[in-house]
Amino acid sequence: MRLDLYLSEKLGKTRSHVQKLIADGLITVDGAKVKASFKLNGDEEISIKEVDAADVEYLPENLPLDILYEDADLIVINKARGMTVHPAETVKHGTLVNALLYHCSDLSGINGVKRPGIVHRLDKDTSGVMVVAKTDTAHLSLAAQIKDKIATRTYLAIVHGVLTDNAGIITGTIGRDKVDRKKMAIVPNGKPAVTEFKVLERFKNFTYVECKLQTGRTHQIRIHMTAIGHPLLGDIKYTARKNPFDITGQALHSHTLNLIHPTTGKQMNFTAPLPNDMKNILYKLRGGL
Repeated sequence: MRLDLYLSEKLGKTRSHVQKLIADGLITVDGAKVKASFKLNGDEEISIKEVDAADVEYLPENLPLDILYEDADLIVINKARGMTVHPAETVKHGTLVNALLYHCSDLSGINGVKRPGIVHRLDKDTSGVMVVAKTDTAHLSLAAQIKDKIATRTYLAIVHGVLTDNAGIITGTIGRDKVDRKKMAIVPNGKPAVTEFKVLERFKNFTYVECKLQTGRTHQIRIHMTAIGHPLLGDIKYTARKNPFDITGQALHSHTLNLIHPTTGKQMNFTAPLPNDMKNILYKLRGGL
């Protein structure tokens, strides 16, 4: 098997990611640098040099933040569509983390320097409410609440087609797509995933829905709605259906977040208003478009 294909499957990384590591000399076979196309026999020793996160510095950037709430323990953000949550190999600037580092002098360090304070994430092209921890104690509490389904999240989405059921539950184990490692899919050995949906409004060729996560898998709503034949409007990763509206990315918005404050123990409820791009689409749909 090719080296890049083997490592992509073993590590759960994209082939392009593995190929870059090989090209940078961070992966060797029997102590020697090789090409991504190197054919393995099965008895080689593969070494992977990890880049020390401490060597990576992410700079504070004065970027606009829509802050819904903030105190000494946490900060709740209405993330804009198009903003990446945390830096990655290809994105080191303009992220929510860069903005948070400028705004806050204290963020939880549990997830290291790459993801300070990040308890849960939203896709780059998903807008809406998310919570960030300022202290490690708050981080552990919030992460446990999400895991134990004490903290709840609802999303608003516009999907292709007209759903016939007023409400329903979608299940299907989610993991890496076997063909395209950059995508997720319903796969036999994936992680359990459950999404509740409720129809809010029907149109000629689209449906406005509310989705509630019982689990928090990567791209979960996008995968599950695609699986039942109703992919999200604008989701170019999971559908080739035409998008006749002015929106970049999927029409998906994290609308509400309910949690218990990690210090006071009080119930807290946050709502991020629907962004203008989705408001404009609904306005046009209600006009019969």
